[in-house]
Amino acid sequence: MDVVRARLVRSPMCNPWRNLAWEEYLTKNCADDEAIFYLWQNAHTVVIGRNQNAWAECRVELMEKEGVTLARRSTGGGAVYHDLGNLNFSFVVPRGHYDMTRQLNVILSALRALGVNAEFTGRNDLTVDGRKFSGNAYQLTRRVGLHHGTLLVDSNMSVLPRYLNVDPEKLKSKGVKSVASRVVNLKEAAPSLTVEKMYAPLEEAFLAEYGGDRVTRENSLPDDDLYRELYARYGSREWLLGRSPQCEAALRRRFAWGGVQLCFDIEDAAVKDLRVFSDAMDGELIQAAERCLDGQAFDWNVLAEALERAFPQQAEMGDLAAWFREHPALQA
Repeated sequence: MDVVRARLVRSPMCNPWRNLAWEEYLTKNCADDEAIFYLWQNAHTVVIGRNQNAWAECRVELMEKEGVTLARRSTGGGAVYHDLGNLNFSFVVPRGHYDMTRQLNVILSALRALGVNAEFTGRNDLTVDGRKFSGNAYQLTRRVGLHHGTLLVDSNMSVLPRYLNVDPEKLKSKGVKSVASRVVNLKEAAPSLTVEKMYAPLEEAFLAEYGGDRVTRENSLPDDDLYRELYARYGSREWLLGRSPQCEAALRRRFAWGGVQLCFDIEDAAVKDLRVFSDAMDGELIQAAERCLDGQAFDWNVLAEALERAFPQQAEMGDLAAWFREHPALQA
């Protein structure tokens, strides 16, 4: 079915739990013939990926002391800092219409209209002169595709190292010395640019691509049981911090597609209570791997074979299996 309806949504709130709840609400209420473009901002917030260890990725206690909100999104990828100098965008479309290139072209087209020549690089970044101003993440369900990202316009970069713990191996892999050195505000490329000036060009570019026959606009939060349930979950300690990362055994490795940390206990010669922390973009795959390995016999060849059987076409799981077999420290 063709897209015949375009829905433009702007959040009036700067609360990350409310905004992320609304985003998921949109994924559950996207019609088969519509495309949704959602713009939203969070104040003084660290947002971590679906499978990340909050305690390892950010300074949780310092954030609580200084009034920085912790949020966890539904997609994979890494931790980011949001303030009111940053604008977030979300595409929610029927799965058959999900097209990363098409969606990114909306953002790049809007930026060109504002005098900024940007490009898509790496696994999930939009850059200007090689420096990142936008990180992107995605999630595909049976019905819909979600693609969202950040747009650093005039964000306070100085707080990044204060609240975020960045894996040195990740920086090394990108050839940079610090997180601050690899990010840039769009304001550096277009000094007169503000967040407020971003809204109209972004929405115009979206309508040019997905306009359809009907356009609706929303700027009021939902008020029903589903939204309230989602909001409660996004603000819950269980969702934000998850299970304790303390365990008998812990292993860590960075691959080209993301970092992985395995934490597990061993009981009756079997892997128990396995947790897989990762900033990999495919968050669903990481969770599936966790389910696959938990309860298996504690033998690295057995674990490798389990991954290869369950995910024969997934290169990431092949990398994990090879790591299990090859690393001398991992021999059972």
